[in-house]
Order: sequence, then C-alpha cells, then structure tokens
Amino acid sequence: MLKTILTTTFAALAVGTASAQVSNMPPHVQARLAEVGPVWGKDILGNLARTLEVYAPILRDAPKAGIRVSRDLAYGPDARHEADMYQPEGKTGVPVAVFIHGGAYVRGERDISPEVYGNVATYFARQGMLGVNATYRLAPATQWPGAAEDVGALVRWLRANAARFGGDPNRIFLIGHSAGATHVATYAYLKSLQPAEGTGIAGMVLMSGRYHFDPNPNDPNLKNFQAYFGTDAAQYPARSPVNHVKAAAAIPTFLVISEYDNPDLDTQGALLLAALCERDRACPRFTRMERHNHLSMVFQFNTADDALGREIMEFMRRGR
Repeated sequence: MLKTILTTTFAALAVGTASAQVSNMPPHVQARLAEVGPVWGKDILGNLARTLEVYAPILRDAPKAGIRVSRDLAYGPDARHEADMYQPEGKTGVPVAVFIHGGAYVRGERDISPEVYGNVATYFARQGMLGVNATYRLAPATQWPGAAEDVGALVRWLRANAARFGGDPNRIFLIGHSAGATHVATYAYLKSLQPAEGTGIAGMVLMSGRYHFDPNPNDPNLKNFQAYFGTDAAQYPARSPVNHVKAAAAIPTFLVISEYDNPDLDTQGALLLAALCERDRACPRFTRMERHNHLSMVFQFNTADDALGREIMEFMRRGR
C-alpha cells in the first residue's frame, strides 16, 4: 500500500510551486547552480563551498534593517544549547519561525558564514515574525535521541520565553533542514520525547531530511549517520520517524526537497509524504525545488529567489 501511494502522490505533487523561483536570481547564480546540480553528490563539501561562494555577496547586500538580534541565549545546560533571536522592531505577539540546521549529524552551526544561516531567521523577521536560529548537540559525543531531545528543550524554552522577544508562544513553527529535519520529525512523531501536553508546536517545515533508516552502503554520509544512530541495524526501524506517523498527533506539515539533493533524501521526503497521505487520507503541502541543490534550498532565503519563503508564510497562515 505504501509503495502504491508513494508512486501516485509523488508523481502528482512533485511539480511544487517553487519550480520557477531560480529565474529570479542573476544569471551567474543560475549558471553556478546548473553547473553544480548534476554533480552535487559526487563532492558534497566541495559543491557546498562553491554554492556558498556565489550566494555570499548576494546575502551580504540583502536587506536587514529593522531587526534586533539577541545572540547566544542559553536554552539548556550544554554549550550547544544556544539560540539567536531575530526580532522585528516594534512587533509583539508574532509567530515564531525556528530554524534547525543540518550537518550530517556530526557538524553544523547557527552561522557557517557571516550570512548563513542567519539569512533564514532574517528573512522571517523581515516578514514580521520572530526568527530563531539554534544549535543542538552533535554526534559522536551525543547519540540518538539526544538532538531530538534538544529540539524539545528548545520548544519548551521558547514557550516560556518567546513573549519577551515579541513572539507568540502558541504559534511556534519549526523549520528543519537535512539532519535538522530528521531531529524535528523525530521529536514530532515519537511521543516518548514529548511532554504530556504534546509537542507545543503549531506546525513544521521539513526540508530534505532522513525519515526512514535503511542506509545505503554507498551513502557518503554513512559513517556520520552511524555516529548518531549507531551501527545496530535492528534498532533503525524503531528510530525511524516514518514508522511512528500513524500513532502521532496530526501536526500541520510542509515537506520540501530539492531536485539535486543529497543521495536518497528526495526519496526520503516522498516516503514521509506517502505515510502522511495514507494516515490522513489527504496529503500535506509538498514542494520540489527544481534546479536547487541540497544547500542552495536554504541559502536562497532573504534573496529575490523567495517563492519558497512566500509558500512557507502561506502555510503558516493557513495551517496547511
């Protein structure tokens, strides 16, 4: 049944509304993405650097006025339990957009450059929301489900403190990318990681995460995956978020993948889409970002290439 739904829903929905957004960028950006895209998975870190290089000057010159940034706020006891708050000046009671970065489970920072990933929180603050950019514990020092527990700790902290920065604690939206999407989904679907009152979030945007743990031996991130999830494959089904969807509370969800994604992450998004379609007898919002790669899908926030940002804002307003 799952495979049948996967085939039909993915084929029908893979034409997401963000398909034309790259055309809003300068020709040299389009050319770089076209050059890197087809070979993205052959040199992920090298192509990351090439993609960041072309976006850096655009993000440096992007609008940032009217935003107050409070940095290095502790939401827990660990050194990596920190968040930066991007607050639109003069606004109160606004939705909270929380970005959870990726990094193959073993790396990642709130800021991998002077502009990224602050560009994500900046974009949502410019739209009148409280933007949040947070870090969490990494493998191998912390293994499953430590990072997902950190997501829960961050949500609890925001529910208690977001109002101090103008945010509405009842409208917290999590935006997870790559490993960050895995951690958000793990927290959202595994009831054992949630407080008795539930997740405390109003919705989530899951961007190119891994949700079904059946790693390919040729996966370039296999060792990083094992550093967090362990090497005992018998544990993987119970730790796979997709296997907990049926028993989980229904949370508004927006799934996003890129055309040139890390190996298998596009199909991972399709698998979660199928599981949600089957559970709810209706499919959640889904977009494939054509001509984008695994990192440009995040670097494009706060640029003219803003179709995805506008769609996320609509998702938050409608709740679907």
